[in-house]
Amino acid sequence: MSARREPRIVIIGAGVAGITAAHVLKDSGFTDITVLEKGADVGGVWFWNRYPGLTCDVPSQIYQFGWAPKSDWSKLWAGGPEIQRYHRDVVERAGLADLIRCNVEVVATDFDDETGEWTVTTADGETLTADFVLCATGVLENPAYPDIDGLDEFAGDLVHTARWDDDVQTAGKRIAVLGTGSTGVQIVSALQPGAARLTHFVRSPQWILWAPMTLPQFPGTSAILGRLPKVHHGVYRGLLWGSGILADIATKPSWRRKAVQGYARASLIAQVRDKGLRKKLTPDYEPLCKRQVISGTYYRAIQAANADLVTEAIEKITPTGIVTADGVEHPVDVIVLATGFRAHDYMRPMAITGVDGLSLDKAWSGGPRAYRMTAIPGFPNLFTVLGPNSPTGSISLQHSAELTAKYLAQWIERWARGDVDRIEVTEEATDRFYEQVAEAMGPTVWNTGCNSWYFTESGNIDLWPFNRTTMEQMFAEPDPADFRLTVADETTRAPASRA
Repeated sequence: MSARREPRIVIIGAGVAGITAAHVLKDSGFTDITVLEKGADVGGVWFWNRYPGLTCDVPSQIYQFGWAPKSDWSKLWAGGPEIQRYHRDVVERAGLADLIRCNVEVVATDFDDETGEWTVTTADGETLTADFVLCATGVLENPAYPDIDGLDEFAGDLVHTARWDDDVQTAGKRIAVLGTGSTGVQIVSALQPGAARLTHFVRSPQWILWAPMTLPQFPGTSAILGRLPKVHHGVYRGLLWGSGILADIATKPSWRRKAVQGYARASLIAQVRDKGLRKKLTPDYEPLCKRQVISGTYYRAIQAANADLVTEAIEKITPTGIVTADGVEHPVDVIVLATGFRAHDYMRPMAITGVDGLSLDKAWSGGPRAYRMTAIPGFPNLFTVLGPNSPTGSISLQHSAELTAKYLAQWIERWARGDVDRIEVTEEATDRFYEQVAEAMGPTVWNTGCNSWYFTESGNIDLWPFNRTTMEQMFAEPDPADFRLTVADETTRAPASRA
């Protein structure tokens, strides 16, 4: 029987997925863990995004790690800076800080067919050798810039919300906001009061659920939950259970879906009395079809005397303004791009090369695919945490990441015991999973006829179409039948020393 080995594990990314994976693996007894984060601090999307008005659209008491509760959120829906500080605090309290290296960008990850090892290369030319690579790079990472004629010629300030520049002055300026998702809604609400004029350019309006997102956490909540951790855990589990209703609403038609859709329509009717403006703000698709936008302030902001809603298509941008298809030029001083992310890039622009020189770009030429969000054929001992088809629209991402990490820890433990050396999912198992996904996607609300960022270039919906119970069952224990497992000969097995 072979001696127990200590796996060398590299985790790429220190957001929700990477922090969770590091915690679970450390808690499972693994010690050789390195987390590489290209940002200057942890938090992922909460580090990179810091635009005015940034607020999480998930209530604070569920938008947290189940293993690291926070009782003293300042608001029912926390703001971005507070969430980023929470991630930093969790890293410190969980003893993960020494595992994480910030300001280190991974540019390539290559598999060695002969040794079964991965070589991870950074932008500085450093190389690390790993037995396992976990890609926890998330979906809201690479900003999407619109292809508009003249964009590079604008003489004023041009800023993307995902790379906000604090030096940009907006007070007293004529501001144009492009983009209508949660980010666009939030930044319009934040910038409108101080703007000389704010113009929101809307290609496709969004349904917006009203919610009191600026309310502070209820008085006494922090004290009670802080002193009674069992009660706090019960509250979290209860909210997690309650969030299952959201998955039910999203994945199958029911009276619940109709009720929420009715509330979305009522939110618009109750807050926008002007019939002309209301018509311009009314989408031509079912509520919930896109990522749902929640706000208690947007409709008020867009009806202010210094605000305009423009639904004409943008034809071009000049050095001093924006010209729409009706020939009108809108003079502006600042253009804010709230145009979201290239959500299906995942690990790109990293170059990942697997078995026999297979590149990730070639493997994903038809769109991103990963068996149960985690494994890609042709890439042994490389896994994704919150990878393709993650539940970004229905189930807690923290809970999903924890389930995934515990599942992967079981595979890594089998490697450590010497039961297996290479773990590679089969094409057949991946195909079966996507047949299940396609069937389950049919009755979902995301499949009712809108064009959203959930769709890949190949026309597939990149979401999790199952409920939380199904996810928990799929990640309960690895199924060896779905994998090509290789055990090396004891005499040829590479030594387990650290590179």
